[in-house]
Amino acid sequence: MNYAIIKTGSKQYRVEEGQVIDIEKIEGEPGDRISITDVLQLSVEGQEPLFGQPLVAGAAVVCEIVKQKRADKVMIMKLRRRKHSRRKMGHRQWLSVVKIVEITQGALSHGN
Repeated sequence: MNYAIIKTGSKQYRVEEGQVIDIEKIEGEPGDRISITDVLQLSVEGQEPLFGQPLVAGAAVVCEIVKQKRADKVMIMKLRRRKHSRRKMGHRQWLSVVKIVEITQGALSHGN
């Protein structure tokens, strides 16, 4: 099983080819292909895993943007006790739904 651990949007994800994941918003239209070069670990079946220090040199993960969407609303409430003062706010984060097309390691390529 080939997989990679990538970093995007200050978060880390374990991804495999063909997997669909939600990540922080990346600029682009649905159907656009992007390359994520922040690969922290790369594992190819039958070989030792490659660990980056901090990144694996020459490795990249090619993704296709499926759609842009917004996450569920997160509500916050700030209450000042005994003052009859409160504030209620909501926030919806923009997300990109991406499909992992290919995991590459320099000259080696794994996937479609």
